[in-house]
Amino acid sequence: MSQQVAVVTGAGSGVGRAVALELAAHGWRLVLAGRRAEPLDAVAAEAGAGALAVPTDVTDPAAVDALFAAAAEHFGRIDLLFNNAGTFGPSVPLEDLTVADWRAVVDLNLTGAFLCAQGAFRLMKRQDPQGGRIINNGSISAHTPRPGSIAYTATKHAVTGLTKSLSLDGRPYRIACGQIDIGNAATDMTAAMSTGVRQADGRIAAEPTMDVADVARTVRHMAELPLEANVQFATVLATTMPYIGRG
Repeated sequence: MSQQVAVVTGAGSGVGRAVALELAAHGWRLVLAGRRAEPLDAVAAEAGAGALAVPTDVTDPAAVDALFAAAAEHFGRIDLLFNNAGTFGPSVPLEDLTVADWRAVVDLNLTGAFLCAQGAFRLMKRQDPQGGRIINNGSISAHTPRPGSIAYTATKHAVTGLTKSLSLDGRPYRIACGQIDIGNAATDMTAAMSTGVRQADGRIAAEPTMDVADVARTVRHMAELPLEANVQFATVLATTMPYIGRG
């Protein structure tokens, strides 16, 4: 896999960082995208010489265009987009969610994912050999919501539709698209899980978590399949988290 090139968004921390380092450890060259330069540079240094940090706001079409232009200029092609950048947004009662907060979650989780997929499609279609793979970071919330999470849940359900459309539209160009739905990976973003989060019955309860490295290994497995094979949807979760029994 030493000649494979991956673009990872939200690469400065959490799942994105873990996936980037897992790929780097197995010979992938990396284009690391995220809003903050300092964490990206730190991940790039840890990943080694085959990593390029490109500070990027994925909600900005011009910034996304610049990201894929930099990838093409530096590496000549890309083989994988891990479409990972996202945010929970505020956990508040529905009637208290502001339109600005709603739009911020939609812009990052959905529009940002679309823009990056569009950029990857354009490059994957014109490169030689043609094709590549896109893996979208969905969520357990792409299936079942948490209380007070309407913006996050709506966008993650929409990411599933994005994944299906990308899969269909990519067929003529050898572009495969799959989705990983993650439940309670231990990162800074999910730190509250261990101390207590609201349940469907109104209780506040701690939830089990899993090592984010297990997520990263799953993404790498999906990424390293030949383009003739695709993991369309994968669900990776802490074994005893209250997902199956949620609600």
